[in-house]
Amino acid sequence: MDFKESPFMYAIALGIVAFVIAQSVFFLVKSLKKGKELGISKETLKTTMISSAVFTVAPAISILATVLVLANALGIVLPWIRLSVIGNLAYETTAAQTALDFWGASLNKSVSDPQQFATISWAMTLGSIAPLLLLPFLCKKLQKKIGATVNKSEKSKKFGDAISAAAFIGIVMAFVSREIYSYTVQKSNVVDANGNSIINEAGEILKVKTITGSAGIMSILVLVCAVVFMLILEIICKKFKLTKLEPFTMPIAMFAAMGMAVLFTNVLPEEIVSRTWFEIGSELGQIYE
Repeated sequence: MDFKESPFMYAIALGIVAFVIAQSVFFLVKSLKKGKELGISKETLKTTMISSAVFTVAPAISILATVLVLANALGIVLPWIRLSVIGNLAYETTAAQTALDFWGASLNKSVSDPQQFATISWAMTLGSIAPLLLLPFLCKKLQKKIGATVNKSEKSKKFGDAISAAAFIGIVMAFVSREIYSYTVQKSNVVDANGNSIINEAGEILKVKTITGSAGIMSILVLVCAVVFMLILEIICKKFKLTKLEPFTMPIAMFAAMGMAVLFTNVLPEEIVSRTWFEIGSELGQIYE
């Protein structure tokens, strides 16, 4: 049985999801009681609940897309656990890929080594704990200082908006550059016919470096499709003033790009689908440990 989707993993996931749902129900009941104490009408409370529920649909779709993206390498359970609590596509994929870089591996392939899987799990989890510990102590102070600076004048406000936009664009471009120019380097032992590592005269284990790539024609095609779909949806929202559709543009573009990936895989020739920039294979130069 695949350790990534074992009964133990599902038990952990169900426990965490049950806790999240219980927490949500607890605060919902508390909020309703407090609203009634404040004299808020039932109609207002009902409208607020419905609008809040509808507002969560778009982020939920984006989270589902992130789970599907990570499921290829990590299975369905770990991404489900992570994104049921905290996280997003930008953080989760970065943390997982950073951990895999140590082994020269990539998220494009299924993780079959338990040690790699455990390391990825810790990297994704520990990285998201830090903000939870720091925010209660630093968030209010940062908000006051940033708010005072940004709201000082109209020029400062525009500068603050530019910084926020630049930070977001920087995160996006990090992923775009990986899809355009991405490769992995893995060092492995040179073995004999019996599978034993070969040792040289100096007592060093003989190694060989293998370079493989994940960036290729498919990654570029899907990237372009995602951008085109996003632009089309943005134009439609602005032209027809569909403000309610705006929160759904990104998840719709993501799923549409995934659909195009499936279409390209089934329609395009195999040599195009599998074409990557760094299919170099094992180098002749040997490395000694």
